[in-house]
Amino acid sequence: MEPNHWNVRNLGGLLLAASLSLGAVQTPAPSSDPDLPTAISQLGNLDYATRMRASRVVRRTSPAVAVPALLQAIEEHDDGYVRYRALVLLSGFNQPQIGDVMRQRVYDPNDRLREVAYAWFEEHPDVAVLPAFVEALDRETSEFVRPALIRALAAFGREPKAQQILLREVNRGQDFFRSGVIEALGDHKAVWAFDALAAIAQLDGPLQDDAALAIGKLGDRRGLAILASLQRSAPRTAQPTVAAAICLLGSNCGAHRGFLARTLTFAEDTSGFQELLRGAAAGLGAIAATGDLDAAQALLEVGIPSQDPARAPIALAWATVAVRNPSFALAALEKTPDRPGALSLLAEGFDMLEEDYAEEQFFAAVRKAYWAAPAGSGARGVAEDVIGKLEF
Repeated sequence: MEPNHWNVRNLGGLLLAASLSLGAVQTPAPSSDPDLPTAISQLGNLDYATRMRASRVVRRTSPAVAVPALLQAIEEHDDGYVRYRALVLLSGFNQPQIGDVMRQRVYDPNDRLREVAYAWFEEHPDVAVLPAFVEALDRETSEFVRPALIRALAAFGREPKAQQILLREVNRGQDFFRSGVIEALGDHKAVWAFDALAAIAQLDGPLQDDAALAIGKLGDRRGLAILASLQRSAPRTAQPTVAAAICLLGSNCGAHRGFLARTLTFAEDTSGFQELLRGAAAGLGAIAATGDLDAAQALLEVGIPSQDPARAPIALAWATVAVRNPSFALAALEKTPDRPGALSLLAEGFDMLEEDYAEEQFFAAVRKAYWAAPAGSGARGVAEDVIGKLEF
């Protein structure tokens, strides 16, 4: 399908040519840290730097020591935020008992702990918990928890009961919650929801972009006709999302990806196009998250030298790519000519993400990659640089 988008100035721009590297960071083997009890108590400290240092101590403590301490904190600590951070950190250790812990936490009065538990079950679906999740949806109103519960239900997409509930939810309630349902259906490739998403995509309104992108993620070629119609009728600010969706369906991806890159360059260079910039950055991010190196390079090409306010949406898109596809993000970092610039952009994006569980899974994936890579290899060097820059 040929793109039929409004024209933008192509200001060009190339990735920086200088090959740079960060200073080496010593990545210690797990140990038994005598300050572990103090560190756990500091997970709820009001000072950000103190909290982060405490998290590092926990992560670098032997699982045989850290896991029992975290379990005790989750059960007994008086500070609800410490309990939440302890559960997040526990998820990064991947211990056998974590499933039982998460089953208990879906009933926790602390909404942050419930959010983490549902996020864990999205990645580790167990059909035995599905009836409880369906029941919980009728009483769960927390804006933190409900999207995570919806995503967990979407992971059970083969189950008729989950399909029935999600088709109900995608068409009712506030747009904020409906947007989360639409995104979850797309991310979990819920082809069975195609008709519902198609109907939303053809309606003008704030959910049109979400539905269009979800259709692209489904991978169902029936979506091309709908997206072609949106190329002709949707507002200019929606065109980056439409382009990304068409690319995700595998139709003339090079041309649509190029449109997104040119749009991003134009909007970054020209004031007054922030909404367009956000759409182009998010669109390239969605494509890059599938393992598309050209899309990732386009983000970095514009994002590394950028300044706020344009920089923030690009950094957020790049960080989203990293948490959605950690192994690809590491590979992209290994290939980029300006690794320090890409890492700085990543760190800024992580500061904005506010997705503690997803970030912890990224940290765990990087640590695993570090120890799996041969000493002196490029892969180990990249992991080492990420650990150093993000200070985990």
